[in-house]
Amino acid sequence: MATLDTLKKALMKKASATTSTGEQSLSDEQYSTGFDFFLKEPAWKAYRDFIIPQLSQLLGPLFQSRLRISLLEIGPGPRSILGHLPNDQKQKITKYTAFEPNRLFASKLEDWFRSKPFPSLEHAASINHSAFTPHVDLYKTPSPQAERFDVILFCHSMYGMEQKHRVISKTLNMLPRRPSGGMVVVFHRDGLQIEGVTAHRTLTFPTGVVTVPDTDNDLDSFAQFIAGSAAQDDALRASWRDLCRELGLCDTAHPDKISFSAPEIMVVFTRTSSYTGWPTQSVKEMKAVKNREACRRLPGATLQPKDIASIQNRVQWALCKRTGVTVLGGGHSGHCLWPSISMIDMRLLNEVHVIVAKNTMSGSLVVAESGCSTGDIIRKCLEYGLTVPLGARPSVGAGLWLQGGIGHLSRLHGLACDAIVGAVVVSVDSGKVFSVGQVPDQHRPRDAVQLEDNNLLWGIKGAGTNFGIVASVTFKAYPAPTYTVRNWVLSFNDLATAGAKLREFDSLIAQGLPKSCSADAYLFWNQDRLHIGVTMFETSAVTSCVTLVALTRAYKILGPERSIQIVDSMGVFDTEMYMSEMHGGHGGGKTSSFKRCLFLKNIGENDIATLLLKAIESRPTALCYLHLLQGGGAISDVPADATAFGCRDWDFACVITGVWPRDQDGNKQATAAVRWVYEIAGILLPLSTGAYGADLGPDPRDAALAAKAFGPNLVRLARLKQRWDPQNVLSYACPLPTPPKDPKLIVLVTGESGAGKDFCAAVWTSLFTKNNITSCVSSISDVTKRAYATATGADLNRLFGDRDYKEQHRVALTTFFQNQVKQRPQLPQEHFLEVVHGANSDVLFITGMRDKAPVVAFSHLVPESNLVEIRIEASEEIRRARRGLEAVDDTHKDNEGNYSPSVTISNNSDGKSAATAAFSKHLLPLMLPSLQRLKDMVRQIVDFPKTDINFRHILGVSQSRGGLSLCISLLQTHFTGGWSQISSIVCVETGGFIFASALALKVDVPLALVREGGKLPPPVVSVAKDVSHISGLTGNKEQMIEIEVGVIPKGRKVVIVDDVMATGKTLCALLKLLIKVGVDVKDIFVMVVAEFPFHKGRELLYKEGFGNVSLQSLLVFRGA
Repeated sequence: MATLDTLKKALMKKASATTSTGEQSLSDEQYSTGFDFFLKEPAWKAYRDFIIPQLSQLLGPLFQSRLRISLLEIGPGPRSILGHLPNDQKQKITKYTAFEPNRLFASKLEDWFRSKPFPSLEHAASINHSAFTPHVDLYKTPSPQAERFDVILFCHSMYGMEQKHRVISKTLNMLPRRPSGGMVVVFHRDGLQIEGVTAHRTLTFPTGVVTVPDTDNDLDSFAQFIAGSAAQDDALRASWRDLCRELGLCDTAHPDKISFSAPEIMVVFTRTSSYTGWPTQSVKEMKAVKNREACRRLPGATLQPKDIASIQNRVQWALCKRTGVTVLGGGHSGHCLWPSISMIDMRLLNEVHVIVAKNTMSGSLVVAESGCSTGDIIRKCLEYGLTVPLGARPSVGAGLWLQGGIGHLSRLHGLACDAIVGAVVVSVDSGKVFSVGQVPDQHRPRDAVQLEDNNLLWGIKGAGTNFGIVASVTFKAYPAPTYTVRNWVLSFNDLATAGAKLREFDSLIAQGLPKSCSADAYLFWNQDRLHIGVTMFETSAVTSCVTLVALTRAYKILGPERSIQIVDSMGVFDTEMYMSEMHGGHGGGKTSSFKRCLFLKNIGENDIATLLLKAIESRPTALCYLHLLQGGGAISDVPADATAFGCRDWDFACVITGVWPRDQDGNKQATAAVRWVYEIAGILLPLSTGAYGADLGPDPRDAALAAKAFGPNLVRLARLKQRWDPQNVLSYACPLPTPPKDPKLIVLVTGESGAGKDFCAAVWTSLFTKNNITSCVSSISDVTKRAYATATGADLNRLFGDRDYKEQHRVALTTFFQNQVKQRPQLPQEHFLEVVHGANSDVLFITGMRDKAPVVAFSHLVPESNLVEIRIEASEEIRRARRGLEAVDDTHKDNEGNYSPSVTISNNSDGKSAATAAFSKHLLPLMLPSLQRLKDMVRQIVDFPKTDINFRHILGVSQSRGGLSLCISLLQTHFTGGWSQISSIVCVETGGFIFASALALKVDVPLALVREGGKLPPPVVSVAKDVSHISGLTGNKEQMIEIEVGVIPKGRKVVIVDDVMATGKTLCALLKLLIKVGVDVKDIFVMVVAEFPFHKGRELLYKEGFGNVSLQSLLVFRGA
């Protein structure tokens, strides 16, 4: 079926060609009749599955951060789509304004509002019976505040609008400056073109369909609605009906209806969206864009960097504007251009440098800039007698190398990404330049930061379009071979015979080939017969290397070859069967194609062979085919987790290729071919060992394939994405999932050997399970044991399970770990994160922790987890008995000096009593649902008090119904001390006053007020306080804080209560003040409502000598 955009162009072309002058604008009734087709199934599916859920998800964070929401809707129709939002979101809408020029729609909209769809409206909805234009004056009286809207929505209301970019510009100026976060949201059927304005985000829904009854009246109404004008001439109406029937799809299941493809697009603009300052290059002028799907899109702007500095400039611009970018290399990806999203065209960075090793070619390197094509690299390498294992087409670019790269040398040398040994990358998080891996000195930018951590290089080798703008890649080079290429083409009258031949090809030919040879197969239809084509590539630096046995079998099974050629690394590109022989050759721009690739084993097995043959039998066009590229060899020699490309266990890569004549782009042949590709991919996916990520993007139809694109590496890649592209600037690359959240609660179980750490952790895990809370136990020392076993040959299983064996290696293990830390000081943090990221539970218990002050050392690494330490103590006699030793080695005393664990429990008794009591008192309260309810009350305010700060409004809890009461109750019950022993609750203005006052009333303990200097009557004691994190952002400077003398009795215990702890500067000043008035450090407890571990407040306390102060926080948040 043709797309609506194609249909509209055809209708308008037919109208312009007619001599009739009988066209006129649609009446309101005619428009309403045409609009109704899109409110029925299957067209309503686009609303149900895309528009409504995407709108709700998009608006969720904004609505959560606001108490009141104002909305402007342009062209809502007879009722607002916002009426389908969840009730909690509709409750937030306090102001609604609409522009609806259709009088029928406006009248129905007014009727709809009588049902009070938005119950919190402060005034009646304002519905203007007129069109919205760039010149509209919304309010007669000037009131800048009144003209601001948090959300401005166009839902299918930009059709026919002139100067769309000016309309968008007008609405962007109607968003509030403070608070930021407002947005303009446009839903449009495919074909939206807004020049010069860069979007914040773009999403598509390519599977929308609209169906029209095949009657003259219905087709007349539908055609004029799509064309945007009424045809008064009978001849033109008849021509339009003919076009609808010609371009639409009428299937046998519904012979009385005609269907059209109606893809949807969502484009989101924010106040940071603006004219880019760079020109929007016409796609038609960009000959480098070879993908026909991408050619239909207009990017927000294009930039061709000439050097790395200009790439950095573009990245900084994208970060400032909070928009994504796409990257154009070879132009084969369907996602290299995206509507209204800026594109970086790398074609000017196209140099290739060959560094020949002295005395041998085995160490030679090739540095290729990311604007190079495969042909550029191979051609340059041949000058030195070298090659690189790249893809099978000379025009493909960096996207192929970075995401795998399957070619004729893959079985011999591995994938293209396996040959990558280094890269120069521009960070999309900071704009800095990084050098990773082995990059020759002369090709490393002077300002590049050399990364010692190889995680980024690991990710680049297979998923390299996701983490930064790769400016250049360093490849390992190999001696250039000659190729002997043999082609066979066999035709068949039936599937059974073809299936038997495919089985012979797989088992008797392909499986017997050496690594230096590969055999590809093609399944295609030609001249009403099924064909199987086979191409055998033999690579050798001297002579043909295929074994006589394999070649004899090939002749016996396939007969004489149709052709044989001996070519070099450039000539081999022209030998591809689909380019030269199949259907007369697909080259020369005669056809367009769409493809997806899956990895298969045992293609000769009956089930798989039958599916493959039936797939090609069901082809929608005569030009579609399946290409089976042989794998194995060096591809499978690489462990799945050695690079990001985790799909290694396959015999053939099956490229499902839908092809149609290029003059049919956008018509029913094109849409049918694309649909066929996805249908076959869906059928084969359960039988596959993975999918090829190089073709995949944000298209929702790719989601199932992307989930199988990286084998066991998906979670690790998701975390790497979060680390290197936290703002999702490269959001149009092969999609990676959101990484799983870290455990809500992480408990470090510490204590001396024999105290019962493992036993208690096991008991607590069991008790959490009984409370329907998932938990697990991991030993951080297991990470070291694995590395130690690999390095020394020790028995890993015995290190894990044999206590005596482990004791024999204890000293060596400790020495091994200490030596590793000397070489890599960050190793303890890496081990900690490895354990945390390996957990898949709400609660994680970590044993084997030997670090001093571990909560101080690690809390900032898990800023959304509550990290506590429980130290288990037992007498020396008990510990000795438990370990079966006469003496206990106490040379290492955990947590001595300026540090105290969160909780200390005694575990001298046998059985579970001590562990069970500790669970009820200290652990279970940390996972109560009431804590989550409190957390949900904390609003996040974007860009406050300045840009790029996501502010958590902790004090806003007191403005929520029941919020203050809940918070105070939790502060009271979570306190690990006894309130009867507390003489004063200490608080500092302003936030601390709110929570401390209510808590003091509840527990009947007096307040001790700490205020800014000069606000308390003398005598007072004062200290200097550095500015807090948020105060520093607003320009405040150091100030004095003071407390009245004598307000705290001597020798008594106190609790400091505050709203937040971030950097710890305020808390440090408070502690110094209390010590100055005579309070002992051991008598001070601290309770805060929310902690922000990212700012390392605990580390400051530890450095200032307050590491042993008891500090409890109810909530933890990432950010400010």
